Amino acid sequence: MSVITRLDGARLRALIDELADLLVDTVDGGASVGFLAPLDRAAAVDWWQRRVDAVSAGALVVWVARDDGRVVGTVGLALPDKPNSGHRAELVKLMVHRAARGRGLGRALLATAEGAAADAGVTLLHLDTETDSPAERLYGGAGWTRIGTIPDYATDPHGRLRPTSIYYKRVGVGAGAEAGISA
Repeated sequence: MSVITRLDGARLRALIDELADLLVDTVDGGASVGFLAPLDRAAAVDWWQRRVDAVSAGALVVWVARDDGRVVGTVGLALPDKPNSGHRAELVKLMVHRAARGRGLGRALLATAEGAAADAGVTLLHLDTETDSPAERLYGGAGWTRIGTIPDYATDPHGRLRPTSIYYKRVGVGAGAEAGISA
């Protein structure tokens, strides 16, 4: 059974090697999460290291799922820095290791982020994902609303231009109220 925990900056720093391995596995598995394959492990480590300050400052909230002490999944919420957008957050980098897929871990990570957002008063979440990817089934099944696609938005891990679908989901109560997730 997986255990999902929220990371602070120090815990993120301590797990960077495992998170880098997860990122490399995700890209190698064909998921479009912003990187081209093959992803150099050092680049994955560097990417996660550059997230530590954002997590420490409370601009990025990151959770990890662990099985038998090993990181097998992650999800994040990027919080906006503008005064008129404290009610919303972007769901980012939902990743599940290929060896841990098919057990509901993606849905559990998604529910964790949604619940934490709602608990903090966030009322609107948004995300983008590669059109026709397995992730679209996850988001659609979890009640997210697809609002459209952007053609040729990004390349997949193999460098082919792909469309991206944009989704949103209202969470919590009091839609429209200003709020944020504190560090």
